[in-house]
Amino acid sequence: MRLYLIRRFLLILPTVIGITLLTFLITRVVPGGPIEQALMERQFAAQKTESNSARQGLSPADLEYLKKIYGFDKPIYQAYLEWLGRVVRLDLGESYRYNEPVWDLIKARLPVSLYYGLVTSILTYLVCIPLGVLKAVKDKTWVDSVTSVLIFTGYAVPAFVLGLILLVFFGGRLEWFPMEGFTSRGFEDLNPLAKAGDLLYHSVLPLACYLVGAFASMTVLMKNSLLENLSADYVRTAFAKGLTQRQVIWGHALRNSLIPMAASFGNNISLVFTGSYLIETVFNIDGLGLLGFQAITERDYPVVLGSLLLTSLLFLLGNILSDLCLAWVDPRIRFT
Repeated sequence: MRLYLIRRFLLILPTVIGITLLTFLITRVVPGGPIEQALMERQFAAQKTESNSARQGLSPADLEYLKKIYGFDKPIYQAYLEWLGRVVRLDLGESYRYNEPVWDLIKARLPVSLYYGLVTSILTYLVCIPLGVLKAVKDKTWVDSVTSVLIFTGYAVPAFVLGLILLVFFGGRLEWFPMEGFTSRGFEDLNPLAKAGDLLYHSVLPLACYLVGAFASMTVLMKNSLLENLSADYVRTAFAKGLTQRQVIWGHALRNSLIPMAASFGNNISLVFTGSYLIETVFNIDGLGLLGFQAITERDYPVVLGSLLLTSLLFLLGNILSDLCLAWVDPRIRFT
């Protein structure tokens, strides 16, 4: 196991370099970069002021100055190596849009995405495991059929579409929940109990969108895994010894049935820390998801690369965590 973990950790570096290098190359060739946006802003200002000098665009000197500011005056390999050198020193650069260090922007929005990610993960496992057990026990009954219809109906609707529906109906028409934001104005002046209530008030609709997609896959995964174990020889032996169904399920079959769930546990860590681009955008939640989405649409390349670096590292670490969870749940598994 020790040698396996060492190899996995050593593979993180070349994988991250490959991902960030490919993205860095794309940012250099994709149209609509910061220089093009500066030209568009200058032309737009010219239309308002009717300035002939602005309509002529940027001068060669101004263009070279912009290229120097945004780092486009150097060859791609040199610019990438310089960016990689700053990353080693924990410097992710400065945002074109906010004129702030990228790391400060990420740290400021991390608690929001961390809150939604942790709550979503906890609720998913707390609900899906018992529901999957219930569906396995009540297999091919009306309970199994009704719950399947409900969870697959929710799964069929994209999370951001569901968010729009919930906002229009519960936020706009009924006015039961707020239309946007993570907290209300004046949140800092509330007492702790009122803060918790306000946070919960703003969290109901976004959490519903986070959970609806995970419910179907995790519940069905739990159900199928438990059904497979209930048909195994060791379970039939346990029944033959006179154990009740509850004792067999919770004492014997459940732990083996959790192996597929453990395999997906580590991958959820990226959601816990990085949030969802579309859900945070729909509800205007100022987390890492919204920050990344705005960075992509506005060509804020330092933020794009910083967010991608964080997501890639978390996903790779999550894969290693999944292997550790598998080894913990099933002692028969040995990684070499």
